[in-house]
Amino acid sequence: MINLILCGGNGTRLWPVSRSLMPKQFAPLFDGQSLFRKTVVTNSAVCDSQFIVSNADQFFLAKDQLEAEGKKGGKFLLEPVGRNTAPAIALACLTMDPDEIVLVSPSDHVIRKKEEYKSVLLRAQELAKEGYLVTFGITPTSPETGYGYIEADGENVKRFVEKPDRATAEKYLLAGNFYWNSGIFCFKAKTFLEELKQHSPDILEASKKALASATIEAGEPIRIAMDDMKAIPSNSIDYAVMEKSNKVKVVPSDIGWSDLGSFDSLYGEYPHDKNGNNVNPRHIAVGSRNSLVMGTQRAIATIDLDQMLIVDTPDALLVAPLSSSQKVKQVVEELKARGSDLISVPQTVNRPWGTYSVLESTDRYKMKRIVVKPGKRLSLQKHLHRSEHWVVVSGTATVTVGERIFYVRPNESTYIPVGTAHRLQNEGKLPLVIVEVQVGEYTGEDDIIRMEDDFHRN
Repeated sequence: MINLILCGGNGTRLWPVSRSLMPKQFAPLFDGQSLFRKTVVTNSAVCDSQFIVSNADQFFLAKDQLEAEGKKGGKFLLEPVGRNTAPAIALACLTMDPDEIVLVSPSDHVIRKKEEYKSVLLRAQELAKEGYLVTFGITPTSPETGYGYIEADGENVKRFVEKPDRATAEKYLLAGNFYWNSGIFCFKAKTFLEELKQHSPDILEASKKALASATIEAGEPIRIAMDDMKAIPSNSIDYAVMEKSNKVKVVPSDIGWSDLGSFDSLYGEYPHDKNGNNVNPRHIAVGSRNSLVMGTQRAIATIDLDQMLIVDTPDALLVAPLSSSQKVKQVVEELKARGSDLISVPQTVNRPWGTYSVLESTDRYKMKRIVVKPGKRLSLQKHLHRSEHWVVVSGTATVTVGERIFYVRPNESTYIPVGTAHRLQNEGKLPLVIVEVQVGEYTGEDDIIRMEDDFHRN
């Protein structure tokens, strides 16, 4: 069985921890481990390989984290723009053996009961072999209004239900045969494609055309062209197939599941101290109780707080009642209206060649700490609005500036004039660390003209 992991979504409800360049599924939320890595490990109990669908920005995050778990044979398909789950699954299934059993899972869910989960996966695998489209119905623990529901008779699906109001959700909970719709599925690749052809043929045909003209090279991710992706109708697997097919089964699942859609739900996943606060060695609590306090760089002292949320990052601070954490998306909308890059760029940004961290930023200059992995190099590029000064902290930099190629060693520096083609490379066996100072009228990340790039970025 292959684990098809869907990595779309920016997780804005967990801002400022989660941002578009470091969405919640890749953020180190659990002692340095991400939800994506947890998904890979949990599903590896029954899956022998991984197929990742993500956008181009998330590809290198996923690749690095997959390799951190010792999984180097994973396949990738990159979407230039999201078209919802049905096209993503269709594109992936079109590349597989028709008889392959596929476990479709989001990358940002938590599953606490591992043995129970393995048991329901094995049952789903049996049903998939019989030609069914299998969904997993989560045993509800509360009258949740934020999830869709599945009404079932044993393993037979009677109907899918939209997100209900509170009174209706309470009735579902009492009925005992309604389950939360988890967004996890299992089926043969050919079964899904056959049902997609019957119920949403426009998605299937457009996906075939997109894949036929995609860039496919051995050992490289499958890259779908922007225009081809936009031509695929956007729809979810639920609307496109599951709610229309007569081959659907549901496996009732009491697996300790959460989609971590808010800080309120994240609070429940952490260990707590005797006062109900999440355990955080940087938190000094005086009379504070039942609060979620996140932050790792400086001490956070709270006095007489109850049921509060504090999220401290180097460039943004969030304070709110824990019960109001769903309103974080309103903050994100306000930041978007202001044109702020706080919704997209974290302090440390992962790139395929390494990372950069913004140390300080003003209207006229920006300071970065840049780490280049051994054997990697940045794109050959130039800037129209800024010059750059590079100081090597450790390692040896191979530097291209115009027609010159030369070495810069620790405590040495070089200067790149505005408009000059340049490149930074690490030919050594240890990480290269430099401090970069940008000076100019504009220091945004979109002032990069790439002339050559090892990673096929625009």
